[in-house]
Amino acid sequence: MKIENVKIFTMDEEVKIIDCGYVCFENNRITEIGKCNGDGSNGWLFPGFIDAHTHLGLIEDSLSFEGDDINETGDPFVPHLRSIDAINPLDRTFEEARQNGVTCVAAGPGSANPIGGQICVLKTAGRRIDDMVIKEPAALKFAFGENPKMVYHGKNQMPETRMTTAAIIRENLFKAVKYNTAMDKANEPIEDAPDEPDFDIKLESLRRVIKGDIPAHFHAHRADDIFTAIRIAKEFNLKYVLIHCTEGHLIADELAKENVCAVIGPNICDRSKPELKSLTFENPKILDENNIKICITTDHPVIPVNYLTLCAALAVKSGMDMYNAFKAITINPAEILGVDDRIGSIKIGKDADLVLFDGNPLDIMTKVKKVWINGTEC
Repeated sequence: MKIENVKIFTMDEEVKIIDCGYVCFENNRITEIGKCNGDGSNGWLFPGFIDAHTHLGLIEDSLSFEGDDINETGDPFVPHLRSIDAINPLDRTFEEARQNGVTCVAAGPGSANPIGGQICVLKTAGRRIDDMVIKEPAALKFAFGENPKMVYHGKNQMPETRMTTAAIIRENLFKAVKYNTAMDKANEPIEDAPDEPDFDIKLESLRRVIKGDIPAHFHAHRADDIFTAIRIAKEFNLKYVLIHCTEGHLIADELAKENVCAVIGPNICDRSKPELKSLTFENPKILDENNIKICITTDHPVIPVNYLTLCAALAVKSGMDMYNAFKAITINPAEILGVDDRIGSIKIGKDADLVLFDGNPLDIMTKVKKVWINGTEC
C-alpha cells in the first residue's frame, strides 16, 4: 500500500515534516518513506493519535451500573485487578475513537482507590481484546487527593484523609519490598536457599513496580498531592508518571527539577471539585516551556476520546507550540507508555497506524479522510 502526495508529519526528530511525500506499508509495518513530486494536496498524514489515560471500554456507552467496571470500591488496595478483564472492545466508543484518528489508548481503572489496578495499552481496532493489546500490564494505578477520600468517607472506612491514603500506599509498598526480597532469596541458585513466601497475588502485582518493570501512574491534581506522590516514588525508587497534574503550572519549576513526565487533562470540563479550582488550558504550555515531557488526555469518558484533537487545539489556542501539541498526542504518549518502538511516529519498521486528514487536524472544520491500524483501513 502506498500513500502519496501528502504532507507528512513523521513526529520523528530526524525528519520532522516532509512537505510532499509518500509512505509505503506492507504486512502491518511501514516499509518506505520519502519525498515525491507534487504539492502535498492529498492531505496531512500523521501517525495514529494516542491517548495515554482513558477508561475506554471500562465505562460503556449509554449504560449505567451494568456497564460501569472502572472502580472496585470494596477494598482500597487492589493492585491485582487487570483492566484487560473488563474492557469491552465492541463498545461503540472504540469506533468513534478510530473515526477521529485515535488508534491507540491506555485504558485502566479509575481513582477510587489508593492502589487501583493494572493498566493496558491497546489498539482501538479489533473484536478480541487479547489481539488488540500492545502492552499489558503497562503501569499500575495509584490515586492521591480527593477521590479516595470521597469514596471511603461515605462508607465510614479508611482512607478518609490524605494521610491515610499515603499510609496505605506506603504500607503495601513496604510489604511488597519485603515480599520481593524473600522471593529473590528463595530463587537464588544455592543449596540452602530459603523457601518461597506464601504466594500473595496483590504483592506479586506490586513486585513489577518495585522492580521497575512498569511505572506507577499517580493520579494527582493538587500541588501538594503531586509532591506527596513524588516523595513516595523517591522513597521506593519507583518509575512514575504524573496523571492529570492539574496544578502543575503552579509548580512547573519544581517539577522540572524532578525530571517528571505528565499526562495533562481533562481540560474541557467544569471545576467539579475543589482540587480542580486551578484548572487552565495554559497548563500544557507552561509545563512544555519548562521542558517537561507531557501528553494530552481526554480521560475518556470524562471527555469523549474523539475530542482528543480538540483538547490539543485548545492548548495551542492558550499558547502551546503547535508542533509540540502534535507531539503530545503522538510520540510523547508512546514514549511515556513505553511503546514508542512500535507506534507514535512514522518510521520504517513501526506499525502502520496512520491517519490522513484533509488539513490541519487542530482546525475544528478538518475531517479525517482515512485511518489505518496495523496496515488495515478502518
